[in-house]
Order: sequence, then C-alpha cells, then structure tokens
Amino acid sequence: MKKEYDLANMKSRKNPYASRLKRQVTIRINIQAIDYFKNMAKETGLPYQQLIDSYLSDCVHNNRKISVAWH
Repeated sequence: MKKEYDLANMKSRKNPYASRLKRQVTIRINIQAIDYFKNMAKETGLPYQQLIDSYLSDCVHNNRKISVAWH
C-alpha cells in the first residue's frame, strides 16, 4: 500500500446504493425533542439529524415498541 495517493486525477462517481440507504422526508417534531438532540449534538460533535437517525435506527434494530396512552 502506498503512503500517499494522488487523488487529483481520480474520477468520482455517485454511490449506487445511496438511494436505498436513506430517504429525505418532512416530519414535524416538537421543539423539546429537537433541542434535546441539538444539545446532544454539541456534546458529541455529530449533526443532530444523524443522532435522530441513529436513535430511530436503534429502535428498529432492537424492535422497540412505543406505549401510547391517551388521557
């Protein structure tokens, strides 16, 4: 393996799997939840959208179910 690579002449290409990985959506989220993730983003240095995505992906991976009780 080379110590350095010359990337100046390298041709870029789109990730052919990118469209299957994520989808842009519009969703309404309450301000407290957004502030929570934005504060966590400051602590971790990760974008808050990435943190929200990671949390939701963890819910899917662990098959978490939400308990909704209407009062």
